[in-house]
Amino acid sequence: MPRSSRRRRHPCSTAVGPLNDDDLLREILLRLPPQPSSLPRASAVCRRWRLLLSDPGFSRRFRIHHRRNPPLLGFFVRNEGLPFLPSLDAPDRVSPGRFSLQRGDGDRFKSLGCRHGLILVSNKPNNQILVWDPVTGDQHRLDIPPVVAIHAKKTTINGAVLRADDARHFQVVLTVADNDDKQHRRALACVYSSETGAWGELVSTQLPSGVPMSNAGTFVSTYKPAVLIGDSLYWRLGGNFTGILEFDLEKQSLAVIWLPVHILEEGHYLFSIMRAEGGGLGLLLQTDFSIELWKRKTDCDGVASWGLGRTIELDKLLSLNSEENEIMIQGPMGENNVVFVWTHHILFTVHLESLQFNKLPGAYPLFYYHPLESVYAAVGS
Repeated sequence: MPRSSRRRRHPCSTAVGPLNDDDLLREILLRLPPQPSSLPRASAVCRRWRLLLSDPGFSRRFRIHHRRNPPLLGFFVRNEGLPFLPSLDAPDRVSPGRFSLQRGDGDRFKSLGCRHGLILVSNKPNNQILVWDPVTGDQHRLDIPPVVAIHAKKTTINGAVLRADDARHFQVVLTVADNDDKQHRRALACVYSSETGAWGELVSTQLPSGVPMSNAGTFVSTYKPAVLIGDSLYWRLGGNFTGILEFDLEKQSLAVIWLPVHILEEGHYLFSIMRAEGGGLGLLLQTDFSIELWKRKTDCDGVASWGLGRTIELDKLLSLNSEENEIMIQGPMGENNVVFVWTHHILFTVHLESLQFNKLPGAYPLFYYHPLESVYAAVGS
């Protein structure tokens, strides 16, 4: 008998290897790429692998392990229907129908932002806030605190959702302007913790007068979602006063930050709040086909000022014809200083620090989008 035949017949089931140890196999599978096709493909290897991967405990560990580098699954269009547009090609493309939010009687949804795989939705007619995990389907409907709800009927309400490192608990920060007293306008904020299941105490700060005694109130803009920089959340203020509202998560305090003077003097309102290069608060100012990156600095005496960092010419970077194209910049989105540049149904992602860019597949109408960066840990197809 040939030696090769004898070798094939030699039993190997008695050999003990790493794949025979369930605990070690879990650790190996935990390190699969966080792409939507990874776990379904691995579960097709054998019944044992499928049982391990289908365990809810493994799915939770998989999401936590890859939480700091989740893939961009797609975008939610910021309108009442919240349709989902997938951004990945097959086999990682997630069907739009998997991320569908069902409405009940009287529901009118408006998305406020997406972070840590959760999307925050305002349901103003019912005085509710909805926290939705599209991947797992979990929903939490929270009643808006009465003081916030009173002012939300008169102006816009904004907020942000954050998820803790263990992926079990989340926080919601709601903010709204109080314009009842024109001489003492205030910004209000309140924090909900899923760990305690309750809203915290109301936090407030006085708003600048802007145009004295103006009937136009100041509002927390919903035009741009909140930006998380370090331990603080930032929103854009508009109306009677244009500036930035800061909520310090650690100190549970609000503060107002003034913009660079020339932005208001020259009428530049196409700006976004961003994390500055090297950390700290920054601004992205759009001027035609270029963007200017600004940073807020504090000197040794505690005096804060704005300084221009660098300018990026997008038309040259993306090879766009400035005479034929128009662009709209959304972002930065997420915490990685990636902006989305829209031009004629084409959407680019541009990393502001490395200047690496990517043209996303498909066509994108002129809407505002909330990107969904999340680990899709479903095993089934």
